[in-house]
Amino acid sequence: MNAPAPGTLAWFEVATSDSDGAQKFYGSLFDWTFDADGPAATGGLDYRNIKASGADGPMGGIFGTGGQMPGHAVFYILVADVEATCADAEQLGGTVVSKHLDPGPGAPAFAYLRDPAGNQFGVFTPSKA
Repeated sequence: MNAPAPGTLAWFEVATSDSDGAQKFYGSLFDWTFDADGPAATGGLDYRNIKASGADGPMGGIFGTGGQMPGHAVFYILVADVEATCADAEQLGGTVVSKHLDPGPGAPAFAYLRDPAGNQFGVFTPSKA
């Protein structure tokens, strides 16, 4: 399978305080399977990769918030350079909610942005490791 090109909708995430419930709902509804990254890979967070039936690899994740933030769903666009994309978004009237340019070993650089209408989305560059 080829890696997605920059500008591609390449990941989505469902954030919830009930990871088990979300896994049961989406797994039953769409026949998805789930693999936990494990506490070492996620810094102790509850993160479960989502894989569609017959897919080569994961396409999204369930993020267990532990009740620390409201539940939400967000889509992520693959970009060549997170920092440059953040600057471009601001020049076009968007805002940067947060940037994580060095999130740790094996994790991708990513940022949360808002478009001029206030809709939140994410951008990321795949990790090198």
